[in-house]
Amino acid sequence: MPLTFDDLLARARRLAPGGRRALLGITGSPGAGKTTLAGRLVRELNGAGAPWVAHVPMDGFHLADVELDRLGRRDRKGAPDTFDAAGYAALLRRLREDTEDVVYAPGFERVLEQPVAGAIPVGPAARLVVTEGNYLLLDEGPWSRVRPCLDEVWFCEVDERDRIGRLVARHEEFGKAHEAAVAWVLGSDQRNADLVAATRERADLVVPPAALPAPFGAPTA
Repeated sequence: MPLTFDDLLARARRLAPGGRRALLGITGSPGAGKTTLAGRLVRELNGAGAPWVAHVPMDGFHLADVELDRLGRRDRKGAPDTFDAAGYAALLRRLREDTEDVVYAPGFERVLEQPVAGAIPVGPAARLVVTEGNYLLLDEGPWSRVRPCLDEVWFCEVDERDRIGRLVARHEEFGKAHEAAVAWVLGSDQRNADLVAATRERADLVVPPAALPAPFGAPTA
């Protein structure tokens, strides 16, 4: 039978048996629906009861623009070396060790396109932490420290034309002119997408479009 969103919910629930904290990673190319899937999983799993699932995106570890300018990497923001990968891996390790009262994770402000320190508190009630980002399965440099911290990693797979179209629309929504958005998506974003696609075989589960929440897959009730 085809994989469904309900199947994903059931699989995520099983990751944290006996009250131990588990970490679920969701990866895929830019525009593949990682954030949409993570957000929907967290909302559905938490339901109307006491929240036990936290969402910690990788995007909070973007280097600030001022540092990208200093390094000469601003024109390829989003590439692996434009993140604090070692810091991200260290945060995941702290979350997995589960020995602290509250762990604060950085967020990412889309309007400003900048990270925001200490924006996401993860308290002791969080028994499942869902984290999502492009490079969770990358095995080079400090990125190689990420995968050992995660119980499972799921790879979101969508139609390439749909992915590109939605990515262009996202860049336009946050201020880029159409021509600039297309150039960025087919240039910098596509190089990153090709790199991420090469990690697909390392995933524990490939999530097909039909199992993704709308607009990336079939609508879910």
